[in-house]
Amino acid sequence: MGLSIRAYARHRGVSHVAVKKAIDTGRISQGTDGTIDPARADQEWEQNTASPRKPAATSKAGASATQRPAAREPASEHPTPMLSTGGTSLLQARTVNEVVKAQTNKVRLARLKGDLVDRSQAIAHVFRLARSERDAWLNWPARISAQMAAKLEVDAHALHVALEAAVREHLIELGELRPRVD
Repeated sequence: MGLSIRAYARHRGVSHVAVKKAIDTGRISQGTDGTIDPARADQEWEQNTASPRKPAATSKAGASATQRPAAREPASEHPTPMLSTGGTSLLQARTVNEVVKAQTNKVRLARLKGDLVDRSQAIAHVFRLARSERDAWLNWPARISAQMAAKLEVDAHALHVALEAAVREHLIELGELRPRVD
């Protein structure tokens, strides 16, 4: 009498999905009644699987021994598969992937909270502020030179030209500063 897929999975110490996949790919066969002969299936599993596993030991002491999955074999016997010749293991690649996902989610959350600003918008805003500041300074000599000339009792046009030259020179010096936007 054969075993059901789930019973054979417990016997093997694997999931029932693994047994279904083995049946679907032809690594093990079922009987005509849909059950699995454990002795024949164990032999087929060993022959048709690249890294064979030993079936779980069945004990008469209790059913819990047959229901637990077999313990994983030490990593030294089955090294982690390599993704490329560069030496990156699948575990390392998955770890990197999870770290990137976590960082991406952190940035999304910060953006939703309003803690982050769009870089291009911030640069455009700073540019507009600097432009308006420059324009205000360029207009200042024309606004103030007549009042200053009256207080100092000097020629208004001469004072306007002097102030304008000084302001332009100062703005040129400020324009040479190149802020870094990282």
